[in-house]
Amino acid sequence: MKIVVAYSGGLDTSVILNWLKDTYSAEVVAFCADVGQEEELDGLEEKALNTGASRCYVDNLQEEYARDFIFPMIQAGALYEGQYFLGTSIARPLIAKRMVEIALAEEADAIAHGATGKGNDQIRFELTAAALAPRLQVIAPWRDERFRTEFPGRAEMIAYCADRGINVEASAKKPYSMDRNLLHISYESGILEDPWFDASAPEHKGMYKLSVSPEDAPDTPEYLELNFDQGICTGLAHPRLWEILSELNYNGEQDASLTPLWIMRVLNKLGGQHGVGRVDMVENRFVGMKSRGVYETPGGAILHFAHRQMESLTMDREVMHLRDSLIPKYSTLVYNGFWFAPEREALQALVAESQKNVTGTVRLKLYKGNIIAAGRKSPVSLYNPHIATMEADPTKAYNQDDATGFIHLNALRLKVAAEVHGA
Repeated sequence: MKIVVAYSGGLDTSVILNWLKDTYSAEVVAFCADVGQEEELDGLEEKALNTGASRCYVDNLQEEYARDFIFPMIQAGALYEGQYFLGTSIARPLIAKRMVEIALAEEADAIAHGATGKGNDQIRFELTAAALAPRLQVIAPWRDERFRTEFPGRAEMIAYCADRGINVEASAKKPYSMDRNLLHISYESGILEDPWFDASAPEHKGMYKLSVSPEDAPDTPEYLELNFDQGICTGLAHPRLWEILSELNYNGEQDASLTPLWIMRVLNKLGGQHGVGRVDMVENRFVGMKSRGVYETPGGAILHFAHRQMESLTMDREVMHLRDSLIPKYSTLVYNGFWFAPEREALQALVAESQKNVTGTVRLKLYKGNIIAAGRKSPVSLYNPHIATMEADPTKAYNQDDATGFIHLNALRLKVAAEVHGA
């Protein structure tokens, strides 16, 4: 038997890799996806081989993640339950997709993951596998009673690794769990399980990695411009753009257009400096329970806000309202793991059609946790100042007398109802 396992090199996945090899008498191939978690990946292949893997793939998926997953989701205006930018949710189908591709190339019998039986990630991984490779077996050790019996806690895992000569750095457990990628960082569990706990208090500022607190943000606002083409951000304008790119080790040409990856990196840097994009919420997991999560999404928050400003200028009213009515459905599909489901793909086609004229430039002001609109312009703007003006309309496109009949017709059913009910 051959199994491809999602592997990070940490305690849990090191134990899982070796346990799978022993329990299933299997050849185990390790896979690590770089989606911007900023963890040190050097030496990971050697570590996986020393832990028992026959081979280890370490794939940089950041550009694909930004281009094919984050940006199409931003086009759709997705926010889960009105707050969550879906940072973890949208990364999982990409990771699972690549794991399935490796499993098929390796002619593996199964894939395995380290997601727990209480969370959403197990569903996201396994629904992706079902959609892309239904004949692949999926192994979830945390849902296997044999695994839970053998490893009721970290002490047993550490002892297991010591007994087998598996090198892991088992530091003291943090008072919360953290998951990072290009779009966000999420914090949950531990001290955050109390929804009354104030994660924004000054004494907890050390928890945050991507952003300063709004109170500590600069006292001077900062301006930037974002360019959109059919709902996709294609470029940025900022006085310090190339200085920021240099700080981020940008390796491209200065006259080249920025890719989605580098747009995300710059926006994360700028947004983080101004305390933008922090969310603290209690959300509804697909498995049925409520959970409390704290998120940092500086670049995603800026992109989401700017995109909406561009739509406000260029998008037909009824098309916008139709698309908006589908945002809860679209967001739930992403959150619940149905990225590769036909209904999400159908919605994406509608979204793409709705974005054909979402083109132009948005100017924003960042200030102490706030994203403020400071201007919008577009060559296909639907805003006509001559019609909208409160002064005389030189085009005579709008006759105010027409509003009388318009109001009478819309009031008719209200009047009939009032008469029937004795108003």
